[in-house]
Amino acid sequence: MSRGLRTRTAGLLGVVAATVLGVSMSTTSYGASMPLATHPAVVHPFLKTLGHISTIGSTVPANGDINPYGIAMISSSAGRLVRGDVLVSNFNDAANVQGTGRTLVELSPTGKLTLFAKIGRLPTGQRCPGGVGLGTALAVLPGGWVVVGSTPAVGPSGAPSQLNPAGCLIVLNSTGKVVETWTNQTINGPWDMTASVHGGTAALFVSNALSRPAGSKGLRKSGPCDVTRIDVTLGHGVPHMKSATVVGSGFPWLVNHATFVLAPTGVAISASGTLYVVETIGNHITVIPNALSRTTPVKDRSNTLTKGGALNAPLGLLMAPNGDLIAVNGNNGIAVEISPSGHQVATATLVPNGAGSLFGLTLSLSGHGLVFVNDGKNAVQRDLAH
Repeated sequence: MSRGLRTRTAGLLGVVAATVLGVSMSTTSYGASMPLATHPAVVHPFLKTLGHISTIGSTVPANGDINPYGIAMISSSAGRLVRGDVLVSNFNDAANVQGTGRTLVELSPTGKLTLFAKIGRLPTGQRCPGGVGLGTALAVLPGGWVVVGSTPAVGPSGAPSQLNPAGCLIVLNSTGKVVETWTNQTINGPWDMTASVHGGTAALFVSNALSRPAGSKGLRKSGPCDVTRIDVTLGHGVPHMKSATVVGSGFPWLVNHATFVLAPTGVAISASGTLYVVETIGNHITVIPNALSRTTPVKDRSNTLTKGGALNAPLGLLMAPNGDLIAVNGNNGIAVEISPSGHQVATATLVPNGAGSLFGLTLSLSGHGLVFVNDGKNAVQRDLAH
């Protein structure tokens, strides 16, 4: 079995956030306390158009890596990447040790599994502090360039690396070969990621899980962490990291043996450049306006879209075609739809009794369905229209 959030509850997470980390309550909140049935904001919630759930296939490659976390839809064929397939990152090794998975696998719509990459020794001159442990942060950029986050564990302990910063972003070409790594003080335990592409540039928004004060040593049990925008140039060979800017700060993180770490996870960017960040501990979503251009960070809970309600240790996040957000809960296998005004307008059970099962999710190639990892089954599933 893969490890998940099976032993945690929303109430306990809220107590942790308020008492251990000393987090203040939100100063701006929209529609968080209203029951779902009273929200008239969206006539046709995206989740209400779905309801046909099926399994695409297993995510376990020959080396036995398990616990799929990240998932990305392949929209254009390049090299070994096939349009309509999904790319998945595995977080655990065959011994079920968290933060030690090294494989990216590709699944076709019919469930055919192909090993895209097994990341071993990095190219000369490239480094990833703490080693390789592939997390949820995963994106496929134009040209077939794959960017995946590494948030490694310390050997067989399954605890986060004590290095500061720890981990990196790993760049692979379309044949699965590692070509470079990106590291700096603002990339510290990259936990999830979303991308916004504009011509020859891309902005990668990375939610970090382990950011700590510069110069600190050893692994603390909790602290505040950041969300970073990585500006990338495309179109001239290997993508180049041009700059890194912290756009969100003060998000609580907490080391937890059963879950590796609790921290800000899902990130989603709107067409207008508004970034949304899921905070798992506090059961809320923070809004970061002008994320594509801002140079100063928004503090967690200073601009809250929604909190509580149906959110129960939310993890993955995406923008639905109708402009709503879809968050998936780590504690119960339920997806929650939130309107841009902060109303929780619909819920859907993706995994019955699915504590610890949901993490990364993406839209189907058509845009009319959800495709998501099921950690409990080490599989990819989809939820399509009736």
